[in-house]
Amino acid sequence: MAVKTKDYYEVLGVKRGAADDEIKKAYRKLARKFHPDLNPGDKAAEEQFKQLQEAYDVLSEGENRKLYDQYGENWRAVKAGAGVPPPGWEGSQRTAGGPPPGGFDFSDFDFSGLGGGRGFDFNDLFGRAGRSARRSSRGQDVEAELELSLEEAHRGGRRTLQLQTAETCPTCNGAGVKDNQPCPTCGGAGQVLKPKTIEVNIPAGVRDGSTIRLAGQGGAAMNGAQPGDLYLHIRLRPHSVFTVRGDDLEVELPIAPWEAVLGAKVEAPMIDGKVELTVPAGAQSGQRLRLRGQGLNKRKGGRGDEYVRLKIVVPREVSAEERKLFEELKQTSRFDPRKGR
Repeated sequence: MAVKTKDYYEVLGVKRGAADDEIKKAYRKLARKFHPDLNPGDKAAEEQFKQLQEAYDVLSEGENRKLYDQYGENWRAVKAGAGVPPPGWEGSQRTAGGPPPGGFDFSDFDFSGLGGGRGFDFNDLFGRAGRSARRSSRGQDVEAELELSLEEAHRGGRRTLQLQTAETCPTCNGAGVKDNQPCPTCGGAGQVLKPKTIEVNIPAGVRDGSTIRLAGQGGAAMNGAQPGDLYLHIRLRPHSVFTVRGDDLEVELPIAPWEAVLGAKVEAPMIDGKVELTVPAGAQSGQRLRLRGQGLNKRKGGRGDEYVRLKIVVPREVSAEERKLFEELKQTSRFDPRKGR
């Protein structure tokens, strides 16, 4: 009986016509769930994680996905130039005493002239082609999260990162076996985790949720093939002073009641320092004052704005003299906040 290969779409839990973004989203969700670091000692989770990686490697690359959709499990052989397998061929061994799966029987044909006189085997042909394709495939892409302060995202700069990346096992050279036994170094995985230090150039104006791609900084590939890429997903730490609104910043500025009534010049914080701000006479709590061009840097140039939201703060304790002045104001003022005048 032929062994059915796991369908890559089923592995990721998506339909065959799924968009690239949908495939990527499904992979990320499941990869987090079954990642070996989050499931130590769980062999089933480790195996599921490997299947997810294999499925995503194929379906995330346009040409590979196209071949897989057309030829199924035989796509690697076709890509390697072995040609299109005959209809109904499933890459399985022929059942003793009967025709191969799909009803094709090649017993009446002489293939002795092929394969160096040793006979010809379609399974051997496509098996070798598949192994060749696997050897030449690029390394695994790696995704990581990079947390930045608001100031770092605004100004940009360089960061040194310490990562654990998968590299080809030096003992078995990626084969997973040594002397017909599972490799003692990698445990049969063909790869080992090694610390890696990289310098990252953070462009000014990155935003929360944006991604930085570092070509060739992902997982290593076997036999000198191209390594994968590293994708850094940006996460901004909450700021103690500013709230981010797209390209704009918002800050709350406390003012005294007399500053609101009479107007005043006060100091307001900016992401690049401080500024003297004019509070207009008759300012209201919740009123916003705009500082044009004092927001966050934009990736394509320019800056957003900063909005200063005023908050009138009443003193909790007053001196005898202050109380006397407030009493006099109470007797003198005709202002009624309930009537708005």
